[in-house]
Amino acid sequence: MKTKLSIAILSLVVAGASAGAGEPATQGAQDAKAEMRRMFGRVPGFVEAFPDAGIAGAWDEFKAVQLSGDSALSPKVKELIGLAVAAQIPCQYCVYFHAKSAKADGASDEEIKEAVAMAAVTRHWSTVINGAQVDFATFRDEVDAMMRYASEHAKQEAKATGK
Repeated sequence: MKTKLSIAILSLVVAGASAGAGEPATQGAQDAKAEMRRMFGRVPGFVEAFPDAGIAGAWDEFKAVQLSGDSALSPKVKELIGLAVAAQIPCQYCVYFHAKSAKADGASDEEIKEAVAMAAVTRHWSTVINGAQVDFATFRDEVDAMMRYASEHAKQEAKATGK
């Protein structure tokens, strides 16, 4: 009951805040589409298929996460991640987009192949581990121990070889 009341109150607040907001949402969509036209020479059909009320927010998110060069990940790495995820969803539209974008951002054919292969390897082991119902705490402990061992081994190798 408390949850239903909270949802009802939230709905009223949102409805009140957005009363007459059709115009600003439409204006936001128009502004976003104008910016897309300037950047890409067109508004893609998949954007036109999205409701106007969400276009401005979706465009802002896309620019901030995917198009921004001022972030922790390079544009090429972002596109390779997008490609790997798209290959596993699977989404032919996304695969096409992210492969083209990765190439535009300087990814080689080998990097593209490797990103897709990493997606396949991850999916493979996810299937094995989940299907076998491996205990997560045990898995976590094993991974942590392997990482510690590999780190120590690398330090010893570097010391022994002077690197």
